[in-house]
Amino acid sequence: MKVVLAQINPTVGALDANSEKIKEIIREYTSQCDLIIFPEMVLTGYPPQDLLLDDTFIQQTQEALDGIVAAVKSTAIIVGTIRKENNNLFNTAAVIQDSAVITYRDKTHLPTYDVFDEVRYFTPSESVEPVEVSVNGKSVKLGLQICEDLWDDEYDTKVSKSLCSQGAELLINISASPFHINKLQERIEIISSKANDLKCNFIYCNLVGAQDELVFDGQSCIVNSAGEVIYLSAAFEESVQLVDMEKCNPIKVLEPPEEEQIFNTLSLGVKDYFQKTGHTHAVIGLSGGIDSALTAAIAKNALGSENVLGIAMPSIFSSDHSINDAQALAENLGIQFEIISIKKINEQMLDGLSPIFNGSEVGLAEENLQARIRGNILMAAANKQGALLLNTGNKTETALGYCTMYGDMAGALAVISDLNKTQVYAVSRWVNTNFSKEIIPQNTLTKAPSAELKPNQVDPFDYDVVSPLVDILITEPQRSGKLEIEGYSAELIKELKQKIRLAEFKRRQAAPGIRISSKAFGVGRRYPIINAYGV
Repeated sequence: MKVVLAQINPTVGALDANSEKIKEIIREYTSQCDLIIFPEMVLTGYPPQDLLLDDTFIQQTQEALDGIVAAVKSTAIIVGTIRKENNNLFNTAAVIQDSAVITYRDKTHLPTYDVFDEVRYFTPSESVEPVEVSVNGKSVKLGLQICEDLWDDEYDTKVSKSLCSQGAELLINISASPFHINKLQERIEIISSKANDLKCNFIYCNLVGAQDELVFDGQSCIVNSAGEVIYLSAAFEESVQLVDMEKCNPIKVLEPPEEEQIFNTLSLGVKDYFQKTGHTHAVIGLSGGIDSALTAAIAKNALGSENVLGIAMPSIFSSDHSINDAQALAENLGIQFEIISIKKINEQMLDGLSPIFNGSEVGLAEENLQARIRGNILMAAANKQGALLLNTGNKTETALGYCTMYGDMAGALAVISDLNKTQVYAVSRWVNTNFSKEIIPQNTLTKAPSAELKPNQVDPFDYDVVSPLVDILITEPQRSGKLEIEGYSAELIKELKQKIRLAEFKRRQAAPGIRISSKAFGVGRRYPIINAYGV
C-alpha cells in the first residue's frame, strides 16, 4: 500500500486555514497513493478546550469538513476532527472516499490526567470495529484508533487487539501526542510491541507544532508486523511524505540526546507561540546569568537574531562581569542589546516610598523593588515595539518561590519554566558544543548564580541536590515517604515541601511555560493555593 502521512501543523480555531491546508495536500497526492492520513483533530487544532462548548464552532467545523469531503475522489482519506450526534460530542476520525464520509470512528479512551481533560468534552465510543475502504478495487479492513487508544494497557477495552480479532489488516493510530523527554522511545516501544504481538502492520500519524504550553513533535512512523520501524517522519517540523510500504526496509531509531530534544522543543514552542499569536519580536532581560542566556539562545534560534532585543539593567549591586557577560552573549547571538541602569530609578522610588519604609531595616521589599523596576522597563520596551517579553525563570526557582511577582516573573511566555536548574546548565553546555563555538559565555556557565539584589548575594541552594529533589516532590509525590531512605535529608525535604506549598500562589500567576517533562508544571499541576496539608 502507498500511504501519505500528512504530519502537519494546524492552528487551534483556524478552521479555514486548516481545511485549506488539508485540501491542498489531498489535491497534490490523491493520484499518487492509496491512502492519506491526517492526525487527530487536525481540522480544529488540538486542544481546542472550551471552544468545544460553542455550538457555532462545532457547526463551522462540520461545514469545513464538508468542504474537504467535496475535494476527495477515489483515494481514501482519514481526517481527525469532531462530530456531534444526539447532543454527544466525539473526538473522531472521518473516513472519506468518493466525495462522501464512509463512516466515523470515535475515540474510545479519553485521557483525563496531566494536561488532558477530554472527559470534560467528549463521549467515548461505544463500539470498536474496523472500517472497510476500497484500494485498487479491493476491500481493505483498517483498524482505526485515536491517540490514547494505543495506550490501552491500563484500560479494560484493548483497542488494538479487538480490531485485529475482527479482521483488521492494518492498524492506524492518528494522534495529537505532546512531547516530553524521550517520548519517541516510549511510543516506538508500545507500537512495536503491539505490531509484533498482533502480527499486523501499524501506522502512527502524529500532529506537529505548538499550542500554548504543549509542543507536538511529529515523528510519525510505520512499523511492520515484526515490530520493526520501517519509516520515521521528521521531528519538530511539518512532513508530508508518500511512503510505499512494500519497498521500505527496517531502520534503526536513535533518540537524540535529551539536551537536543529540549532545545528543539523549546525553539518550536517559542516559534509557534509567536507566529500563531501574530508576533515577531521578543524582549529579554539579560542579567549575565545562565537562565537569561539560555532563553536568549532559544529565542534567537526560533525567531532570528534581528527579532530579539536583550536589555541589561544593572543596579549598584550588579557586578561588572554580569554586564560584560550579558554583552558578550548578545554579541555571540547577534541580537540587539541595550544597557539601562536602574540606579537612579531605584533611588527615586526609594525616596518616594520613604514615608512607608520610614527608615526601617533594608530587606526583601527593597530587593524586590529592583526586580519590579526591571519588569516595568522590560514591559515598557515590549509594549513600545509591539513585542512579547520572554520570562527567564526556571522550574526549580519558580517551584520554591525564589522569584518576584511583577518583577522577574513578568512575561508572556516562560520559556524554560519546565527545566530544572541542572537541566538549564546541561542544555546551555550543549548549545556551545552543538554550535561549535562559544554562544553562552564561559563565565556565565562557571560563576555562582546570583540575583544580585544585595551585596555579595548568591543563590541559597545547592542546585545539584535541590533541583532533582524538587522535581521528585513535584512530579512523583508518591515517593515522598521514601526519600529519606534514598539518602535525602529529612530537614531539607520538609523545608522544600513548605516552600513549594507556600509558593503555589505565585506559580498560579506565572506566565504559561512550555512543557518538556511527563508531568507538566503548568496546566498539569492542580494543587490548591490555600493548602494547610503538612503544616
